[in-house]
Amino acid sequence: MTLKLVVLFFTPLIAGLMVYLVPSAKGSNFKLLLVFAGSYLFAITVTHILPQLYLQNRGVELLGLFVLAGFFLQQLLEYFTSGVEHGHIHTDEHDHDQGHHHSHAHQTVSALVLLGALCVHAFLEGSVLAQPTTMGFGYDMNAVLLGIALHTAPASFALMTVLTSQLHSKRKSLPYLIGFALAAPVGLLISSYFIESNVISDTSMIYLYALVSGNFLHISTTIVFESSPEHRFHAKKLAVAVVGALVAVAVEYVI
Repeated sequence: MTLKLVVLFFTPLIAGLMVYLVPSAKGSNFKLLLVFAGSYLFAITVTHILPQLYLQNRGVELLGLFVLAGFFLQQLLEYFTSGVEHGHIHTDEHDHDQGHHHSHAHQTVSALVLLGALCVHAFLEGSVLAQPTTMGFGYDMNAVLLGIALHTAPASFALMTVLTSQLHSKRKSLPYLIGFALAAPVGLLISSYFIESNVISDTSMIYLYALVSGNFLHISTTIVFESSPEHRFHAKKLAVAVVGALVAVAVEYVI
């Protein structure tokens, strides 16, 4: 539990603070890192989480519907986040070039909406790390934890880049970053408490896993597709994606 909490909190915090050291995340190396993270997350979902879900819970109906619901829930969240959770950086510098100046109040509201949507997503991710026993003995939490950490880091960096642009201050963006870093640990603690208090049944937890699996499928496939504009063939990106998938497979079958 302690390891999970430390990884979930410090990964986004440190990655977000990197905005002070790295001037921009528009470079090709950042995109390649994203492709690796997306490919790993996709592979770990397909080879690890989903098979365990179906294997351990044959009697549980509606699993597929919850995976589907999670997929479209993520689509809805992205309406509010503009894809920050998969490293997509959209700043409003272009608007300022056009002479459009948003009010400070509007910027704060949009920053809060962005943070809120990201926190819902991070909270759900943290909550699925609560109790692997519902998933059976073959379920490796560390593989999933690594997948979450891998895509949370670029998401956090993107969040800070967007907020710094919106609020015109890195210092004002820090409370938002701390709030985002706390979301997943809080999700883990609350769901652990609910399970131990028998507020949440094992079946409910399984449905939650299925919902977050749908989230993962949406994020990971979006990362891989978005990294290839006009869907052109990029050998380097394909190679990185294959390596990401192979690492997930190695974690699943070798380690």
